[in-house]
Amino acid sequence: MNEKEVWVHFLAYNLIRLLMAKAAAKAAVHPRTLSFKHTVQLWSEWIARGLCDRISTSIDLLFTLIGQLRVGNRPGRIEPRARKRRPKPYPWLKIPRSQARQQIAAHGHA
Repeated sequence: MNEKEVWVHFLAYNLIRLLMAKAAAKAAVHPRTLSFKHTVQLWSEWIARGLCDRISTSIDLLFTLIGQLRVGNRPGRIEPRARKRRPKPYPWLKIPRSQARQQIAAHGHA
């Protein structure tokens, strides 16, 4: 049963990515620049409200709505795995955060 659940999740993920790819083609952007979460929320609302019954016009509108929200490139998303105040399974952060980021970028996590 667990294997079936995993396959269903793969199927749902691929269907959402297919929606994103079609919306990206319609909007003439790269599919990775579209928001996955936004697509999931739009598709859920679309199904819940029964808007998928009118296939011809509604699917084009759905692709247009999906293509509107884009996520940008988020460089510098390196965070040190160290504790600051709360107990966590990482060592204490004893150097400035910017210096820890530089060390991680240069040498990777310990």
